[in-house]
Amino acid sequence: MVVDELRPWRAARPHVTRLANAVRPRLARAAVAAKPRIARWARAAKPQVTRVTTVKTWQYTAGAATVGLALAAGVVTAAGPWDSTGQRRAERDWAAAQEGPGGADHGRSSGTAAGAPHPAPSAGSVLAGLGGSTDNVKSAPRSGTPVAQILDPLLEDPGLGQDHGAAVVDVATGKRIYGKGSTKALTPASTTKIATAVAALSALGADHRLSTRAAFEPDTGELVLVGGGDPTLTARADAKGQASLRGLAEQTAKQLKKRKVTEVTLSYDTTLYAGDGIHPNSDNRNLAAVTALMADEARVDDSVSGPADRHTDPAAEATRSFAGFLKTHGIKTSAPGPSKATSRATDLATVSSPPVSTLVERMLTNSDNDIAEALARHTAVAGGERADFDGAGKAMKAGLKKLGVPVAGAVFKDGSGLNRDDRLTADLLTSLLAKSADPGRPGLRAALTGLPVAGFTGTLSTRYADGAAGIVRAKTGTLTGVNTLAGTVVDSTGRLLAFAFLASETTDPDAAQTALDKTATALAACGCR
Repeated sequence: MVVDELRPWRAARPHVTRLANAVRPRLARAAVAAKPRIARWARAAKPQVTRVTTVKTWQYTAGAATVGLALAAGVVTAAGPWDSTGQRRAERDWAAAQEGPGGADHGRSSGTAAGAPHPAPSAGSVLAGLGGSTDNVKSAPRSGTPVAQILDPLLEDPGLGQDHGAAVVDVATGKRIYGKGSTKALTPASTTKIATAVAALSALGADHRLSTRAAFEPDTGELVLVGGGDPTLTARADAKGQASLRGLAEQTAKQLKKRKVTEVTLSYDTTLYAGDGIHPNSDNRNLAAVTALMADEARVDDSVSGPADRHTDPAAEATRSFAGFLKTHGIKTSAPGPSKATSRATDLATVSSPPVSTLVERMLTNSDNDIAEALARHTAVAGGERADFDGAGKAMKAGLKKLGVPVAGAVFKDGSGLNRDDRLTADLLTSLLAKSADPGRPGLRAALTGLPVAGFTGTLSTRYADGAAGIVRAKTGTLTGVNTLAGTVVDSTGRLLAFAFLASETTDPDAAQTALDKTATALAACGCR
């Protein structure tokens, strides 16, 4: 049984919405001044934070909570919200003010195909909750409370069960400053998506797009809808920056009419992927059948994230929708069936997804299982492996090993973390986060920028309202008996830390979540060494 991660805003939503609206001015003029202002807030916060002494006395003062929310305002201004393509508006505006290149394509400045979307500007390497590059991220202070003195008692919380691992890394130096069971391979749940993100970005490139095409076989009059594994292909009237099935049908109809063709045999091609696509450890509310062709994640309702009922045959359903759109443009079709486009087929029209960097950000923010499995399959294709669950796992591990991160003990049975047989270590997760912060690897940046922001976005939108909102940015993981959290936090000295906490054999998910939140918040309050 899977415990749903995506929680409603509940009572916190109005408060957070008002706060976000109040603190979200456009960054075009304020970007340059943002960093020193936030630094002053951080210095002001230090004397107001009650240091952690024991588990019983752990808490923040009201003043620290207020300052934390003020810090959150600056952080969210620097890191959110989304525009229609999935890019953060403030990030785009910051880059526009600097007159830098890049954008939804994250750096692509030339070679744009005719008719392809022009990239919006994007910032450079966004590495910390406070913004900026690693050149300005502080490293560990020479004095201060040992981090073990802070974290050890918190990790002994009974809510974290009998088996857990933890690691904390100073991002500026890459040095591990805390480890407890950090080499133990445990079930990671959805923190697996951090590994999926890094593997896909490394294998495919941040600018890569996934294409869906309509191919025509002139000898037989067969029109084949060829799935390119785009998990964001949409049949909705408002595509919102995603590849549009309606638009593909319109382009296709125009090309058919140029050939004086008004009736076709309609087929669909899903051969990019292998296997039946049915996840062994998940019901279809958490994940559609993994196929190279689907529209709107095969959801039967209008939802865009979270668990939902799914169509049993996503490819056939998407093709039926495509047939309906062709009909509105005067093209008659047969009932669709499976096929494969041959080398003789002529591509009539193509639509492409947002870049992989945007898909990664959406996957992480919303814990989107469908995007995760698609990215894992594409990693397999890029790595020359069979594009099924096993091949994706092999390709992911091989790709991460090439990056030089510690993959010993890691087991990848899927890309989403829904499989209870997945195994990762805290050391691997923190190494992946630190690697994504490497200024020499800007292509991995989306693995950080996509992390949910505490108290504001995604799976952390209702958490950390007591003082660390906006300061913690992390991926959650929840299965029955498993609770995990991995991400980054800015401590009280302005230092960026990467952390990973994995707990197995938990019995109370709420107690486990509270214990994890307390531990991450303690890092935010800490000026530890």
